[in-house]
Amino acid sequence: MSEGNKIQPDIEFIKYLKNAGGDTVKRCYQCATCSVACPLSGDEKPFPRKEMIWSQWGLKDKLMTDPDIMLCHQCGDCTTNCPRGAKPAETLGAIRAYAYNYYGFPQGLAKLCSEGKNLPIMILIPTVIIGVIWFLSGGMRLPEGEINFGYFFGDGYYLGLPQNVLLIDLIFVPAFVFAIYAFYRGISNMWRGMAAQLPPGSSEFRPSVTQFVSQFLWPSVKEILAHNRFNECGTNRNRVNGHLPLLFAFIALFAVTIYAMIRKDVVGYFVEGLHVPLAMTDPFKILANIAGIALIVGVGILWANRSRTERENNSSPTFYDWYLIGVIMAVGVTGMAAQFFRLGDMAFMAYLFYFIHLVSVFMLFLYTPYTKLAHMFYRTFAMAFEKYRVSGYVGRQDQ
Repeated sequence: MSEGNKIQPDIEFIKYLKNAGGDTVKRCYQCATCSVACPLSGDEKPFPRKEMIWSQWGLKDKLMTDPDIMLCHQCGDCTTNCPRGAKPAETLGAIRAYAYNYYGFPQGLAKLCSEGKNLPIMILIPTVIIGVIWFLSGGMRLPEGEINFGYFFGDGYYLGLPQNVLLIDLIFVPAFVFAIYAFYRGISNMWRGMAAQLPPGSSEFRPSVTQFVSQFLWPSVKEILAHNRFNECGTNRNRVNGHLPLLFAFIALFAVTIYAMIRKDVVGYFVEGLHVPLAMTDPFKILANIAGIALIVGVGILWANRSRTERENNSSPTFYDWYLIGVIMAVGVTGMAAQFFRLGDMAFMAYLFYFIHLVSVFMLFLYTPYTKLAHMFYRTFAMAFEKYRVSGYVGRQDQ
């Protein structure tokens, strides 16, 4: 065999897959039952058969530039029908977990989020940041009287805005912007890697930004919002019952956050008295409460489904799967609990749960590019690439 045809397996990558849920990958004997059973597997590029053999061989580089690992929705049909118990769905889940680490920026933070043993540090970082700012702001001297989270970080004014608003922005806006930039770096590298695998001779003709968004990205977003591919699954089709309320809860809470920010940070700069909590009868407050309940219900369904899947498939619980469920549940429960205790005039419990809520939200923002929720973004662009690679832009020869 020539030097050019030798396979160089990545042994550490194989070990990672085994520890991250792909411990049964060696049982695969390439019968292709998984690809036949998968309703999402295409005729031209079927999966997960090829991903299983690449995983056995430790071909990390091929897997990291394979869009099909992101197109998999881990519905479980392949695992249910596998005659050898190789659990392809769990293997592809482990590959995706590795991809978020592989593409993560910065690498130190990505590696921190890849193992459960680091969870105490992941919790400690936002706890210390928020705790120190809370202490320095004077917010720990809780005001007497009506409970008002608008004074959590003190009651002073700077530049015409409440101190609390400025410090909230100081904590969360950089975390949000950082997460967006981390996604940009990671997804850009993934796209370049996938594009490098296109057939030789493909034209360099590329769509404009407008063409890319209208022809590839936006159709992918609409498909995800409609959960079309989830509805094609069989074994775990009921995951839609958890995913849909969760998805729309995030959208609604994002809208409420934008509204509150405009109300307090922009309009509140000119109109006094808009920095108080939203009234319970405010339409956006009602929307926030409905979304909060939907968030808890949705993640509760996913919690139950994950527990059932592990029990029925004899799968090992992984940090990759349970971290996301845990942090979203923490965001929902602590937010509702803070409001409950505020309405019940129990100041200590209200402010305690509000503090834990802020820590949970910070964790959700900061660590999303490296944890399972990252699939929402990576999968969207992988689906856009899927549409791109079968379009007229690929393989088109210059005249």
